[in-house]
Amino acid sequence: MTRTRAALALALVALLFGACAPAPVKAPAQTSDAAAESERDLVELSPEPPAPVIPEPEPPALPPPPVTIAAVGDIMLGTDFPDNRLPDNDASILSEVASILASAELTFGNLEGTLADGGEPAKKCKNPSLCYLFRTPTRYVQHLADAGFDMLSLANNHARDFGEEGRSESMRVLAEAGIAHSGREGDVAVVDVNEQKIAMIAFAPNIGAHPLNDIDRAAELVRGLADSYQLVIVSFHGGAEGIEALHVKPGVEIYYGEQRGDLIAFAHAVIDAGADLVIGHGPHVPRGMEIYQNRLIAYSLGNFATHYGISVAGIKGLAPILFATLAHDGRFLSGRIVSTRQSRPIGPIPDPKQEAFELMKKLSLEDFGPGAPLFGPNGEIFPPRAVADVTR
Repeated sequence: MTRTRAALALALVALLFGACAPAPVKAPAQTSDAAAESERDLVELSPEPPAPVIPEPEPPALPPPPVTIAAVGDIMLGTDFPDNRLPDNDASILSEVASILASAELTFGNLEGTLADGGEPAKKCKNPSLCYLFRTPTRYVQHLADAGFDMLSLANNHARDFGEEGRSESMRVLAEAGIAHSGREGDVAVVDVNEQKIAMIAFAPNIGAHPLNDIDRAAELVRGLADSYQLVIVSFHGGAEGIEALHVKPGVEIYYGEQRGDLIAFAHAVIDAGADLVIGHGPHVPRGMEIYQNRLIAYSLGNFATHYGISVAGIKGLAPILFATLAHDGRFLSGRIVSTRQSRPIGPIPDPKQEAFELMKKLSLEDFGPGAPLFGPNGEIFPPRAVADVTR
């Protein structure tokens, strides 16, 4: 065989073996199950998104807590007109009851006369010894503040004993001592207690005062206050005077020819307009109490602390301290009468016989029957049907 033929034979053999060699093996394609498993692996390796933050629901707003109010009647701490009838050494005739008064969250009274140093009386007296004009030195305002008074009425027949200028001076002195006041038309006392704004408006049948005898106007004034304040207290100085005036009767009361108010109609009207507590004074004796529309009406708290110049003989010397606890919506929840009696020259002192309470209980039942509060054995007062172990 020649060299050429041998080379061709080798080339032919190589071609034959190349043609018989197997084709390259390709990787099999992934099945759908394998793809899903691979995708799950990727998901498991990825960080989870943060859970959505759901805010906690706001708790329901709680209503404001009840408010306990202490109220008393006429206050006249001493006068230097027409002569000196002031306590010795300027002593406070409130000292024996100051801790009782200050125990309430809000304390009210009716200030007879003016707080002023000097000034001319608005009327002349033919007989100075019988002159019922009261001018208390301005320094005595500290006795009122120390006893815990928060608001005072300046709507009465003695608020202008030294003219409108005298009442203006009383307003100034009280305001500087931090004591709110109401009396002159447009003057309304406002205080904050337990996160509630409380207004007090005082009425009287006297010149320049919020009008006791104009019931429609009184209701309009109270309605306006009820729209702006959580609680509204109404004070009135009205009714006949003396031991013959113990009972509250329907109709206008007349005393020495003066109209002293239709007190039942007045009290009901102002409560219908939005008042939550009605406090009366003026007859110089205690009177009964009534519950109307779940609100308490005290028709007179009598004299309280009157140092000479005003009779405190017999029942005129009874000096009740009324405590009334009101719900945030004005409903009367409970109360009590702390009985004190004026003892000159000391002032009001606690009365263990509870004469003021017993008298007011008796008058309430006689004058208002089923409309009277319920009474406990130790001066307690309750709304009708509030408890079973009280007496009618």
